[in-house]
Amino acid sequence: MKKNASRTQVSIICFILAFTLLVGCSSNNGGTKPQSSGTDSGSGEPVKIVYLTPGDSAAKPIQPGDRIIAEINKRLGIELEIKFVPEGGFEKINVAMATGDFPDVVTAQYPSSSLSQWIEEGLLVPLNDYLPDMPTVREKLEDKFSWTAVDGKYFGYPFIEEKSNATMTYRADWLEELNIAPPKTLDEFYEALKAVATKDPDKNGVNDTYGLTGAKENGFNSSFNFIFYAYGLPYGDWILDDNGKVAPVFEHPAFKQGVEYIHKLWEEKLIDPEFLLNDTQKREQKLFQSKAGFMIAPLFRHVNRLEKSLQELTPTGKLGFIDPPAGPEGTHGVVGDKKGGLFTAVTTKAKDPKKAAQFIEFMLSPEGRELLELGFEGIHYTKDGDKINYNEEERAKDNFASNGWAHPLAWGNVVWPVTRNYLPQTEPQADRAKQSVEIATSNLVPNLVNTTTPEEIEMGGVFGAGILSELANQYYLDMIAGKVDIDKGLAELSKKWREQGGDKVLAAVNAAYEAQQK
Repeated sequence: MKKNASRTQVSIICFILAFTLLVGCSSNNGGTKPQSSGTDSGSGEPVKIVYLTPGDSAAKPIQPGDRIIAEINKRLGIELEIKFVPEGGFEKINVAMATGDFPDVVTAQYPSSSLSQWIEEGLLVPLNDYLPDMPTVREKLEDKFSWTAVDGKYFGYPFIEEKSNATMTYRADWLEELNIAPPKTLDEFYEALKAVATKDPDKNGVNDTYGLTGAKENGFNSSFNFIFYAYGLPYGDWILDDNGKVAPVFEHPAFKQGVEYIHKLWEEKLIDPEFLLNDTQKREQKLFQSKAGFMIAPLFRHVNRLEKSLQELTPTGKLGFIDPPAGPEGTHGVVGDKKGGLFTAVTTKAKDPKKAAQFIEFMLSPEGRELLELGFEGIHYTKDGDKINYNEEERAKDNFASNGWAHPLAWGNVVWPVTRNYLPQTEPQADRAKQSVEIATSNLVPNLVNTTTPEEIEMGGVFGAGILSELANQYYLDMIAGKVDIDKGLAELSKKWREQGGDKVLAAVNAAYEAQQK
């Protein structure tokens, strides 16, 4: 019996250790000294709040003695413990929640089947009763995100990016060398790609450059979606058929025209043949290593980094960015508007959900943003008129990112820098960076349906992840490469997509669209 008990104890210990490694959380107690936690805000004791979040991969870890965390504790009357998983590590958060040992506040992926399950199982606290004390959150929820309520209840703050940084990016020095103006139409774009691929813009004596490159992404390979939008694809998610019913985008005439255009570029070797294998880093390298002339890429704070990388190899190199080319009717766009992002919620673990809700409000509020982005005036920074001088030595003590960037808790919870158009004054080419966001955001394509149904989460749609998106993507790539006749491929795709679950998805999306119209 003792031997069996010992084995049981060892198994329990091994499970705990394995789970700790799986979740990969780094636990950080704020303040110079941990304070005893209270069980309710009326006790006079600080309320212990454990916060689990993916955070920002570029951020430094929070260390004991962090003065920003101590200030949050002081202002809110809490004792905050932050647990980070790697950025995008939502599966690890799901595992933590599944064990039942979940935090007081959590940031999850939105939408997701896991999040829907938490709501159904009553693991999240509705914020409705606390919204009077959450003016910043309340304004957002009741304005932009009212459609995220479930049966009239808001189970968290959904952060869905309302801006874009995806922009048509190109080698401006090459176009100057070739005496070509930045293209404004699909016809001009084709001529520019052809010149880049055939007229040796890098002057190495070899035709080894491609006009356009892209990258492998989740689900449908969307590097060239701007071409569909140029031909008049009206929405970023679905279309309406002749009967006013929701249908997949590949049944719109613009999709066929776009595939025909891309196939032409492929046949004439104007597209980087490795675009299917490129990740984001390799796509960027194709541009500054003089392998390709154009790409759709995220810019904003990357403008200076990309141009600097380019000029390390080509000192005379110039990075340019423009509106994507317009089609015959003058339409243009880059990416569809976002429906998903992050979701920060209070769990039923919270002994004082009001305090937990106030913490979410603080992270989004003007005073919270100022503290997380700048720190304490006179310690972390000083002002000389409108100029901010960053005290990097003091900022480093509280693990602010270098060069005027923010505290580890600033991003990846309820907001990202591009949302606030935030750049420290140390950022080179800040004006160009912000200009890129203006261009990108003006080229967001609206969605037909503002929600994502559970059926889409399970099986996908067209532009996204899931088995249906994979099917659409495979036909799309085969049609581009000439492996499948375009008319035949589109007919087969419509039939197979519907048979393999598309009809079920369309029924759900149509119901959501009809409800949206009421």
